[in-house]
Amino acid sequence: MSDIALRRLADGFDRWDVLLDLILSSFAYMNGRIIPPSSALALTSETLKAKALSEIAYAALDGEQPVGCIFCRPEVESLYVGKLAVLPAAQGKGIGKLLLRMAETTARELGLKSLRLETRIELVDNHATFAAWGFQKTAENRHAGFDRTTSIEMRKPIA
Repeated sequence: MSDIALRRLADGFDRWDVLLDLILSSFAYMNGRIIPPSSALALTSETLKAKALSEIAYAALDGEQPVGCIFCRPEVESLYVGKLAVLPAAQGKGIGKLLLRMAETTARELGLKSLRLETRIELVDNHATFAAWGFQKTAENRHAGFDRTTSIEMRKPIA
């Protein structure tokens, strides 16, 4: 992995279209595999910017090029991790782990006890990856209107 820098996304960031493309390309393998479709498909550059400003968001940059991102939302005891995305060409290089370490640091700074995420039931490779990164399955959930499990919740305790 080349030198990857993490940058908090705030008002000064202006490449929301590039970040949206990054998320959509990272999540593209889910298209047709998960039901209901990913909420990422409903994002626009404007809604992504609003999400980043209302949550705690970071981009992983290779030089000036965004190669990954993570969006975090503080909850009562946990930091919810969403839209963890790494460009397909940059996957397997530790960028996802780097972003999760930033989420852990953020959770500690906020006095939160764990990271929490949800992953779709069909994405068993994601379940295994998150388990290898210290997450444990804690619940099964259903999207509105479904009579079957559509996602699982996983948590990672913060020491």
